Order: sequence, then C-alpha cells, then structure tokens
Amino acid sequence: MQANSMNTAAVLGAGTMGHGIAHVLAQAGLTTRLFDVAQAALDKGLASVRSNLDKGVEKQKLTVAERDATLARLSTTTDLGAAIRGVDVVIEAVPERLELKTKLFGELGSALGANVLLATNTSSLPITRIAAAAAHPERVVGMHFFNPVHLMKLVEVVKTPSSSADAVRAAVELSVRLGKEPIVVQDAPGFASSRLGIAIGLEAMRMFEAGVASAEDIDKAMVLGYGFPMGPLKLTDLVGLDVRLSIAEHLARELGNRFEPPQVLRDKVAKGELGKKSGRGFYDWKA
Repeated sequence: MQANSMNTAAVLGAGTMGHGIAHVLAQAGLTTRLFDVAQAALDKGLASVRSNLDKGVEKQKLTVAERDATLARLSTTTDLGAAIRGVDVVIEAVPERLELKTKLFGELGSALGANVLLATNTSSLPITRIAAAAAHPERVVGMHFFNPVHLMKLVEVVKTPSSSADAVRAAVELSVRLGKEPIVVQDAPGFASSRLGIAIGLEAMRMFEAGVASAEDIDKAMVLGYGFPMGPLKLTDLVGLDVRLSIAEHLARELGNRFEPPQVLRDKVAKGELGKKSGRGFYDWKA
C-alpha cells in the first residue's frame, strides 16, 4: 500500500467536497472515477471541476495541456461496482450520516482486497465506527480535506486504534502527492480542525446573535486582527450552515454544552438559509 504506486482512485459522492477531491486526484495523475447515485450531481460536479481548471488556466497556474489531461483522467458513473473496480484507493465523501457511511464501508470492505486504502472525508463522525463496518478495518483512515479542495493545502489524516501504520503512511504520502500538507491526528470528536473551527464559528454566531457587531465586522476582526484568510461567518456560509449545525450537534453530544448550537444557527437552517449554496446565510450571496 504505497501512494506513489497508486494509479486508479474512486471518489464516492459528487458534492462540494467529492468533486474537489476528484479534481486533485486527477490533476495529480491518477485515473479517477467520480461516483454518485444522482446523474445531476455528477454533471454539476464535473462542470465545477472544468470551471475551476479553466480559472487555473486563466491565472496561468496550469497549462491548457494540463487542464485537458486532468479532465481526460476523470470519469463519472452512477454504478458503484464500476467505480471501485480495480482501484488502489477509495475516498468517500457522501453526506454526513453515520448509518450511510457504515453501510457503504461494509459494501466496500467485502468488494475490495485488503490492500486497497479506504478513506472517509468525514469532518466529525467517529471513524472507528465507520472502519468497524469494513472487512480489514486496519486499511481504513480519515482523509479530511478542506473546501475548496483544489486551493486549500491541509489534509487531516485521522487514524483509528485499528489503522495500520501502512495505511496511515499511505494516506500521508498520497496527501503530499496531491500537493497538500498533511497532519496526523487521533480519532477524537471533531479531530483537530473541526473542533477548533467550530468553537470559533459558534462564538462568532453568538456575538452576531447578541448584536455585538455585524457579520462583516466580526469576520474582519479575525481576518485583519488574527490573520485568518477568511472570517468564521463567511466560512460557515461556504461550508454550509446545515453542515456546521450537524457537526455542532455531534460535538455537543460528545463534548458538552460549550458546543451547543446557538438559536440563530438553528433558525437559519430551519428557514433554508444554508449559506452560499442556497443564496443566503450570514451573508446575501445572491447580491
């Protein structure tokens, strides 16, 4: 299980994270199959990859030939069996529901040989429980990418008590091959990044809710005062308020009331104000 000898990858889920992960795998030279149950999601994901590659050409960060080669290595399918046939690595990026991920890893574990690296992109769910559903749980790790995947440098490699040293090393080496900076963390609630990021984001929401300052000024405080590349409320809009609510609820159950979601987050999700993807969150994206 060596990253440099991996030739073929499957990414399961064509949403925001899935199509981004497929983008960087294909750009790094791997034949990549992007799977989703919905053809519309695949079409949208592939269109986003093309758009992001085109922007890279416009900014002279890659050549036309590199763009075309990346697209040639990337295919889409609604057939899970076809997606995973003969692959060296599978990265799962389906919706953040534990029962869905455990069912999927049960299917992957029975269909794929023990030397295939299985990774989940979950940002908060317990990977130990996901791995337990798969045959050979020692080859299961977390590979938590960040949005937008083709620009963000961090990959959080999460190891469970069952993860083999070979699987962890392969995930780290694959992250480097993709041009990322990996960190290795234990399978603990929220890992490192989600736990810290959610804590800051929830406090920013409480300040907004209490009228301490506008969303723009709260974000500006963190960007200009602390060097954040993006403020916590704008980041919440980019990630999705529904996603952040789900993570916060999970962390509140695991770690206590300090992660209890503020009412403003619950209210916005109930109204369908999910951030950039819905056109409104803490910011008006339609404008």
